[in-house]
Amino acid sequence: MRFMLTLPVSALWGIVAVVPAVAQDNLSVDDVLDVWQKQKAAFHELQSSGLGKTRGLELVTIDDPAETIAADSVSVTSGDAPADPNRPLTATGEQVQPVVFGQLAPELQVNLQIRFAFDSAALSDDQKPRLDKICQAMEQSDVHLFRIIGHTDAAGSEEYNQRLSVLRAREVASYLIEDCGITASRLEAMGMGMRFPFNTQNPRADENRRVEFQALS
Repeated sequence: MRFMLTLPVSALWGIVAVVPAVAQDNLSVDDVLDVWQKQKAAFHELQSSGLGKTRGLELVTIDDPAETIAADSVSVTSGDAPADPNRPLTATGEQVQPVVFGQLAPELQVNLQIRFAFDSAALSDDQKPRLDKICQAMEQSDVHLFRIIGHTDAAGSEEYNQRLSVLRAREVASYLIEDCGITASRLEAMGMGMRFPFNTQNPRADENRRVEFQALS
């Protein structure tokens, strides 16, 4: 399994060492749990302070979330579907409010690079084992709510990438619910398209095509 994760070398979050992508196959479940605890603390701190930015975390308001995605275009196929913050309209046709997205610093992100076929959101059998470590970490974690975010690179149109990122995030959520047994109420799936590249210097870089996992609460 290949994670694109940078890990803090200090509990104070001060000095950060970037782990090369080639070295990240060896990350343990404990590594993932440790970063999620730091994420959870950052979200809690921001909520408590009432500020828009704190250590390693900034809130970004998305005014037009997934405006090209129809309200009934896709759903998680288990009994209790995760919350859908990407729908532009409610079932009654009301306008959805802007989405507030927590943009974490790279050293606080947990990203997984899953290879989807071109123009597809289907999770192939050979990619499912890549989610085993995430599944194990979720089972051991005391986090109540995870957000699963699909990201793309900057190739293609913004509208196309937005749609694809939502579908892929939901596919991952479906697998975690149906195959790993994670409770659906603990998962929230959304897509951010090309808005937040991991590699800001090269928006078309491979590492920007990823699924991110945030520990919200």
